[in-house]
Amino acid sequence: MDDKPHARRRRYRRALLASAGGTVVLGGVLVTLPWGGQAAPPAPTPQERALAAVTSGVPAALPGLDALAAERERHLRTHPRDARAWAELGAARVEQGLRLADPRYWPRAENALRTALKVRKDDVPALRAMAVLANARRDHAAARAWGEAARKLEPERWTTYPPLIEASAGLGDDEETGRLLEKLAKLRSGPEVMARAAAVYRDRGWREDAAAKLADAASAAGEPAERAAYLERAGQLAWERGDRQDALRHFQEAVRTDPDQRAAQAGQGRVLAALGRTTEALSAYRTALADHGDSEAAVRRLRAEWRRQPSTEVADALGWALHRAGEHEEALPFAVRATEGTEGGGVRSGLFAYHRGMIELSLERYGAARRHLTEALRINPWFSPLHAPRAKEALARLGEPSVQAGPESS
Repeated sequence: MDDKPHARRRRYRRALLASAGGTVVLGGVLVTLPWGGQAAPPAPTPQERALAAVTSGVPAALPGLDALAAERERHLRTHPRDARAWAELGAARVEQGLRLADPRYWPRAENALRTALKVRKDDVPALRAMAVLANARRDHAAARAWGEAARKLEPERWTTYPPLIEASAGLGDDEETGRLLEKLAKLRSGPEVMARAAAVYRDRGWREDAAAKLADAASAAGEPAERAAYLERAGQLAWERGDRQDALRHFQEAVRTDPDQRAAQAGQGRVLAALGRTTEALSAYRTALADHGDSEAAVRRLRAEWRRQPSTEVADALGWALHRAGEHEEALPFAVRATEGTEGGGVRSGLFAYHRGMIELSLERYGAARRHLTEALRINPWFSPLHAPRAKEALARLGEPSVQAGPESS
């Protein structure tokens, strides 16, 4: 019983290779077109579609992931030395956790992947999946190490490069990120490469280029889950620039395309809150962890994170945590790092600009505070149901700049 899915896939692949008809790519799986009177092979199952997705590093549908994980677990009960099956199970568990934003999947994923590497220490798919898992845990240094181990074994395998790019970006290594993206583009073209390029462009502040790449990726995506993931990212980009209607359109289309697209559902909640539909939105809205709990503990955790991976996001979070702990002077350089392109940041985020403005206000740098609070509301007047009103209140207290005071200082 357990070998039947494998046998079915082997027969499916043989049918593809033996066919004299044409082929197309569907979600990374070759599908033979009927031609010359030949019968088309059966359509790939949800499980086979999920397998094609996770081995290609693209988003997969939740039902298919569930079926794939269940089948691999059944198979491994009687074939515990099948390294490839362990790697596929681990990759499926990683993707489940990402799709559900549920870290409880990470230990099970890691156990499966480490088992694969015990059976076969040079299993490249398992190494790659460990890199994806480390990125999901925001351990970008470990992700880089796993990804480099995979690249050393198979330097021309394109699927190794997306997690390496994400790791380098998370570590704040812009030059290496650019080199890796160039290498990926030489090895592969397609929606998954477009989406990865869009993430790099967004981090560099090239919003129009990022939006164009995401639009192309969504149009070219072969499977609904993949297309929905790119639509969700396009919604996030529109939200960052303050375009509520465009963001809502992308989020809604993502949910229509894949009802299990949880990130898009949460995005809808934020937009609905900005549109005043609070009752509908509150259950979906999530406030950033730096705004709750023990600020001193947050500073300790984020200092350690900054030492490991000095990215733009960590700079913003650490600066804000230091501000909340009363360390305003120390906080400011991190806020500058997150918002200034010359300092390696440059993401145009209403929240980041707000954080900088409030830190400057605490330091009595009123001109700079006024500028950055105004910028936050200009980028996105609804960047946060909690903080946008506070930005407006702070600006009202600051009032207009004094003519007698001369040019405002920075």
